[in-house]
Amino acid sequence: MSPVTVIVVTWNSAPVLPGFLAALPEGMAGLDWRLVVADNDSADDTVKVLQELAPDATVVQTGRNAGYAAGINAALAAAGEGGVALICNPDIRMRQGCAERLVGRLGDGVGIAVPLLYEEGRTTPHYSLRRESSVLRALGEAVIGNRRAGRFPRLGELVTDPAAYRRPTRADWATGALMAVSADCRTACGPWDESFFLYSEETEYCLRARDLGYGTQLEPTAEAVHLGGDSQVSPRLWTLLTLNRVRLYGRRHGAVATACFRGAVLLREASRAALGRGASRAAAAALLKPGVLRAAPGPQPDQVV
Repeated sequence: MSPVTVIVVTWNSAPVLPGFLAALPEGMAGLDWRLVVADNDSADDTVKVLQELAPDATVVQTGRNAGYAAGINAALAAAGEGGVALICNPDIRMRQGCAERLVGRLGDGVGIAVPLLYEEGRTTPHYSLRRESSVLRALGEAVIGNRRAGRFPRLGELVTDPAAYRRPTRADWATGALMAVSADCRTACGPWDESFFLYSEETEYCLRARDLGYGTQLEPTAEAVHLGGDSQVSPRLWTLLTLNRVRLYGRRHGAVATACFRGAVLLREASRAALGRGASRAAAAALLKPGVLRAAPGPQPDQVV
């Protein structure tokens, strides 16, 4: 069996890298593995930290703030073909044996395995499983909120049933902070879609894999802590997340359905903007701009990957 390739994309990640690297040996216990890092032109000591704490790692310097999907592709290209890829954010802290359990879940129709994710300091799992977007689900989230809507499969994208996180559960897609991708799935899917600079790239990849017969499945015995990003509070990042969500829907559906989906998402963001949420105000304003969904978003100053 080929070594598992741990793929990490960094961008000004020096503060979180030491913790990631310190947890890596326990998280990868029981497996033969190697580390490949794609650095998106960090301005801090990211590369220096890697050289000092992980001298055996392969470090690919992209030379630009290329985005998350482009970084993954650069690291995978350096790793070569074959073997399982474990794609990680640098702010992930794998718990004992996490990777081996994820790799063991692959096969029998499972092309992507994801762990239980915990937010730092919390003892209950983060809701990381998702259903594919639909107009009805977008409306449900707009009217009653995503957590309440998530109780009803037809009305919500977020899977909020606690029982789903206690057993191996298939989902249309899952949070991409940590995922094991089988060699067969990698070959079938090809490169990640670099037109999504940040956000929705894992959604697109999981849906593409599902369309090709490779499901995404939770392995509840595999656990990791995710320190998280700032998309919930940064207007720029929340806007990017929202626009990419609508852009992806538009690629998979016709113009009329996409217009309805965009309207439902706009309703949600406008209603939250009315309650004083600045990030939603920015997202709603962007959704109203003509042509905004046709242009691929470029680098963002506060990108967190």
